[in-house]
Amino acid sequence: MIDMTTDEMTFNDVPQVVAHVYNKVERLETLIQNLNEELRKNVLTKKSDHTPMTLDEACEFLKMKKSTMYYKLGRGDIPGTRSGKYYILFKDELIKWIESGRNGKAHLTPEEENELIALSHRRKSKRTL
Repeated sequence: MIDMTTDEMTFNDVPQVVAHVYNKVERLETLIQNLNEELRKNVLTKKSDHTPMTLDEACEFLKMKKSTMYYKLGRGDIPGTRSGKYYILFKDELIKWIESGRNGKAHLTPEEENELIALSHRRKSKRTL
């Protein structure tokens, strides 16, 4: 095989160079196919984390006592909704809450943050003296 780093290729070297490039392209195609297969497997096996949980399931998931869970839910520290006398918690929101390490609701999307900022913005009066 010819050294591909030199600039001194002749017309006679073209078939070898083309064969070398063709082999590299074939290897890249194989690699891309393998990566696509792995990605498909991961997508198919991954379940959605936006599943509703009961309070008992959430306590088990967070390894937290029930009384502590009620206390934090009552204060609004843990993201959850109340349907009648039952709390409904979503696994993905709990994961976000744990990862954020902050109190309050799960992370807001940029659109939600902008909306909250717009709602909290007060207009100044144009009074002249």
